[in-house]
Amino acid sequence: MSKKIAIGGDHAGFTYKAELSRELIAAGFEVDDKGTHSEDSVDYPDFAHPVAEAVEKGETDWGILICGSANGVAMAANKHQNIRAAICWEEELAILARSHNDANVVCIPARFITIETAKKIVKAFSSTDFEGGRHGRRVGKIGC
Repeated sequence: MSKKIAIGGDHAGFTYKAELSRELIAAGFEVDDKGTHSEDSVDYPDFAHPVAEAVEKGETDWGILICGSANGVAMAANKHQNIRAAICWEEELAILARSHNDANVVCIPARFITIETAKKIVKAFSSTDFEGGRHGRRVGKIGC
């Protein structure tokens, strides 16, 4: 998987976003931070849509969204026709989201997992390729 990533989240995801961004940059990824830039209360769609748009337009190769439960950011991102945002709370889900569903945005529930687990999820997501084959046929049926 490529090395240009859009990342964003709301106030509940701010700390994880900052930590994951540092780790990704240190690992050689180019990170496009779409905000938020503090722990002040904000509305998650204001950050989910810019991440989804960057991925959808090909400005970045994939995205990371973080909020308290990951539900809100996933719902917002999945409104975009070519986005497949997956909520992942463990490594195996990230691997399956990429390999079977060709997910291009990983959504992390910051209030329910540790930062160490979040790092493992991102690493698994970034290092897994889509298998294609029968999974490609199924992914092809997702869009409306």
